Amino acid sequence: MLFTQVIKDNKAFQRCYRSGRYAVCGYVCAYFYPNGTPYNRLGITAGKKLGNAVCRNRVKRIVRAAYRLNETQFPMGYDIVFVGRHDAAERTSAEIESFISKKLIPEMEKAAQNGAFEKGKKKGKG
Repeated sequence: MLFTQVIKDNKAFQRCYRSGRYAVCGYVCAYFYPNGTPYNRLGITAGKKLGNAVCRNRVKRIVRAAYRLNETQFPMGYDIVFVGRHDAAERTSAEIESFISKKLIPEMEKAAQNGAFEKGKKKGKG
């Protein structure tokens, strides 16, 4: 991956889950949060509910391949965490790639334009 590093520390995963925005399809959920660096960081999780190690590693491979094909389209400076859901092992990388290009990237650009991650801005009703 050209412009991407791997997220390895739990703190970065938790920051994406708690403070980040997300985009969801039926088989993958993607969380994203700005990291303040000139490159993206990628994390992929696949829980034990997906199946044995073979299924979990397949989900990770499929998501990594789909991300690699769309890597140049992503805005820079984000932590991106993909979470595999129950049906992800039966999907192809083309289906996940279409989710990334049609839903995730526009959602990331919309959040950046709206200033969703600026400090001092309240979330929720108001």
